[in-house]
Amino acid sequence: MKQLGMVFCLFTFVWVGVAAASQDSSETAAQQATELIAKADAAFDRWSQPFDFSSYQERLETAVSLWEKALPLIDDTTTRSHVLNRLAQAYFELGEAYLISGAEREEAYGKGKDYALASLQLDPLFGEIEQRDGFRAALYSASDVVAIFWYGNALGMWLNYHIFTAIVGGGVRDVLACYERAIELDETYLGAAPHRSMAALIAQAYYVVGKSRHDSVFHYERAIEIDPAYLESYVNYAEHYAGPVGDETLRDELLTTAMNLAQDPQIMATWPLYNELAIRRARTMLR
Repeated sequence: MKQLGMVFCLFTFVWVGVAAASQDSSETAAQQATELIAKADAAFDRWSQPFDFSSYQERLETAVSLWEKALPLIDDTTTRSHVLNRLAQAYFELGEAYLISGAEREEAYGKGKDYALASLQLDPLFGEIEQRDGFRAALYSASDVVAIFWYGNALGMWLNYHIFTAIVGGGVRDVLACYERAIELDETYLGAAPHRSMAALIAQAYYVVGKSRHDSVFHYERAIEIDPAYLESYVNYAEHYAGPVGDETLRDELLTTAMNLAQDPQIMATWPLYNELAIRRARTMLR
């Protein structure tokens, strides 16, 4: 009996030691994740330091690498959602701003949509509704505007490389659902990004989503009304609507407005990456 008691004490001691080691390991992983995320967020930040378009690519790639290293170490849903959403945005931005080859861009947009979808799937209700009523119904019920928006944006660009999925597979309709839901949740997100993206979708794929090209005007005008410092709204409006419908006066007015606003350093600094991209496009269109 005495020996049995000694064995029990030894087992208890070992179990407590293992539990303590496991807790220490979890705390260490959490601390590592916190440090990696802080470094990634700092590299991604384009507002608290002077922005240089050329050198920002390296910072964006560094942020992606650090977030991906942190991901397996994260336990809590809130932090995981933040990292997944950042990765979705960063991969989209790499594709838009820096990657050149079609294969590289397709891969980046694919990763972006997958990370955003993983963020949406953190909500158990999303999976329940998807299983019961379908994917689009789950999108309309989702509440994370960041994940919804970046899923729509990344999916939309990825579909350029997968036309069958875009049209026959309903991919474009999924993108439309993302923007409709994002507008419902927060039309002001990222300088009225849901309206701006909705406008671009309608202007370019109106025949697929069952709308008139002219329906895009409301969303372009609303985006400019919400945030007149987001220069991409003017340039998209000029390129995807005014030009195709043959309204050269409107096209020139929009591009001139964007170029004039770009003379103000404060406006350029409001949305450094996207304003720079917009002005580069505007200069090309004005040649």
